[in-house]
Amino acid sequence: MKNENYISWDEYFMGIAILSGKRSKDPNTQVGACIVNEEKKIVGVGYNGFPQGCSDDIFPWEREGAFLETKYPFVCHAELNAILNSVKSTKGCSIYVGLFPCHECAKSIIQCGIKEIVYLSDKYSGTDSDLASKKMLDSAGVIYRQLQNKIKKIELEF
Repeated sequence: MKNENYISWDEYFMGIAILSGKRSKDPNTQVGACIVNEEKKIVGVGYNGFPQGCSDDIFPWEREGAFLETKYPFVCHAELNAILNSVKSTKGCSIYVGLFPCHECAKSIIQCGIKEIVYLSDKYSGTDSDLASKKMLDSAGVIYRQLQNKIKKIELEF
């Protein structure tokens, strides 16, 4: 008899996204993303962090203060990193991400041909960035849905 206690594809790919987010050195927000093609194969993963060559010991992690003294002008979001890290075309793919994409990430998602977003949290719902993101995604026909998972926790042992 087969094991009946296995995770769904959505839970599996979201788990990869969450695990990828654990690589982020951001002290406040760790977000990961996982891009999957129609054959259920991972084509890219990423997490939020500074661009290559920009030391996370030199650039700021602050959330408040003068613009150039915060992380915001410097950090690449998980979605963009997953797109840039992709080993195959992202056209027609789904992206799994812990946090609903901002308006900048929505532009990249649309431009690279991703057709579906599966997310966990929509904590910035109703903000200008969120409204702009959803307006563009709706216009471009990108489907987005919040993951309705049956499990709340996955443990890994090494």
